[in-house]
Amino acid sequence: MMPLIEVRGLRFRYEDGTAALNGVDFRLNPGETVALLGPNGSGKTTFVLHLNGLLRGEGTIDVCGLRLDKRTIPEIRRKVGIVFQDSDSQLFMPTVLEDVAFGLLNVGFERSDALARAGTALETVGMSRAASRAPYHLSAGEKKRVAIAGIVAMEPEILVLDEPTANLDPPGQRSLADLVTHLPQAKILVTHDIGFALALCQRAVFFQSGRIAAEGTLPDLIARFDWDSTVERSKSRG
Repeated sequence: MMPLIEVRGLRFRYEDGTAALNGVDFRLNPGETVALLGPNGSGKTTFVLHLNGLLRGEGTIDVCGLRLDKRTIPEIRRKVGIVFQDSDSQLFMPTVLEDVAFGLLNVGFERSDALARAGTALETVGMSRAASRAPYHLSAGEKKRVAIAGIVAMEPEILVLDEPTANLDPPGQRSLADLVTHLPQAKILVTHDIGFALALCQRAVFFQSGRIAAEGTLPDLIARFDWDSTVERSKSRG
């Protein structure tokens, strides 16, 4: 079975010389939902920003059989949709419907087609009733759903969600988990929320110092790295 994503030997340094990735190998198979775990600064977000060319390092990245390079970036960006941690960074149009349609219009869809497809995406995430509302009037959970709708409207093959439960209360987290579970795409979740990951993910990888230190089932990695306790200690420090 050909993987949807295959990464080999990925390395990246920021302009100040900080080594963020130190030789990462990774595969995502069709139908998988994989959690990326690890402490802050371990390279998780830097890694996922490489998957559609937002950052470019050394090594190779193949997405749906395409080698990522300058020529293939536009097509790969239609295949890999990233939902960022801060939903406000993805919501900036006057209405929710226009926000969800924005990406479609940007790649050349006719306005009527873009709005129709945006409406379908809003139905998928349960936000049709908010189509005419201003995004800044929405709750954190509603903003997250609309941000996901904007990506779903593009019909990617892979969804990447960076800290999807950030700023959500427990009911919002459970509602989001139910939504994400029913989306058909393969998924990568960057998260510190172990409960959310356990509800969705078949496999996890643990990032440490810019490398994948281990991978396996979530219960195995949680036990190996005492990850629940690490997260709780981090929360207790504020």
